[in-house]
Amino acid sequence: MTTNAILTAESLKPMPARQPKPATQSAEAADDPRWNAVVTRDAARDGEFVFAVSSTGVYCRPSCAARRPRQENVQFFGKPELAEQAGYRACLRCRPKSFSGNSASDGVKAICRFIEQHLDEPLTLERLGKEFQQSPFHLQRRFKAVLGITPREYADSCRLRLLKRNLQAGDSVTRAMYDAGYGSSSRLYEKTASQLGMTPDKYRRGAIAAAIRYTCADSPLGRMLIATTERGICAIQFARSDGELMEGLKREFPFAARKVDDGGLQSWVGALLRHMRGKDLDSSLPLDIRATAFQRRVWAYLQSIPYGATRSYSQVAKGIGQPRATRAVARACATNPVAVAIPCHRVVREDGSMGGYRWGIERKKALLEMERLES
Repeated sequence: MTTNAILTAESLKPMPARQPKPATQSAEAADDPRWNAVVTRDAARDGEFVFAVSSTGVYCRPSCAARRPRQENVQFFGKPELAEQAGYRACLRCRPKSFSGNSASDGVKAICRFIEQHLDEPLTLERLGKEFQQSPFHLQRRFKAVLGITPREYADSCRLRLLKRNLQAGDSVTRAMYDAGYGSSSRLYEKTASQLGMTPDKYRRGAIAAAIRYTCADSPLGRMLIATTERGICAIQFARSDGELMEGLKREFPFAARKVDDGGLQSWVGALLRHMRGKDLDSSLPLDIRATAFQRRVWAYLQSIPYGATRSYSQVAKGIGQPRATRAVARACATNPVAVAIPCHRVVREDGSMGGYRWGIERKKALLEMERLES
């Protein structure tokens, strides 16, 4: 036997597995947006970075459904390749490499963005297939191959995340429900009670109360209430009495710290009253409203309708590039929290009849008549 053919016991020992480097970039700051994305399983951040866990030697996408690691064991990397160079291996559950650097994942990212912007509309596979010029079967198969979940499951996770954010901000369950794209309360409780671990009502009770100032004043439509946060006007309501207005504000912000401020809000009251009588609305008037991407498109379009003019629900739908979303447009109008400032009263039915109005049809008629006379 030749010398180079001799195998010693030492040479037969298996090579040690490469160990990941210790986490030198741990997420120490509690407000690090990347760590927050990991904690909330924010699928919108997938592809932007990966996080690696030193205790398991695995790296994952932010939305990975695996159990959350301890914060001190986490290290962030901009690309999967960098995590692997540090000795980590890809998670078999969330497949982080499949979401970065190829055309298939780019296509899935585009579908994700579309879903996020249309949460309050029906999102069937047929509609997605038509939008992205794919068969529904192949679209779902490709989507699931990249993300590990179906488009419907992704939409559900986005709605739940938005619902939780709104409830934590102190919104009423009804407002949070519609803003997150749930079409009915029965669907909301059916879908979310198990995911939240409690009913939405109980979940909301843990929210930190927001500080809201308000005042009531006379207007051509009866008593008017304006409520503001530190960022701007969050509610404009009408009713027959201050008692009704207070009940409405309480329903809208049940856990807010509400405080009357008759003096500090008079300039905003005056601006709204002047606008109702034909003056341009002060462009610097700040609004603090939470909305889905779809609602924002609708409300921005409403603000572009000239004073004294009207549009039909179908015209608004076409104007925002969603011609089949007439019912969703009507729902966005119905959930407008700041009457007059966002002129949802200027949207009528195709035949010219009034349609609905959150503050009563008579007030809608009166507003349109005032605008017709002043224009």
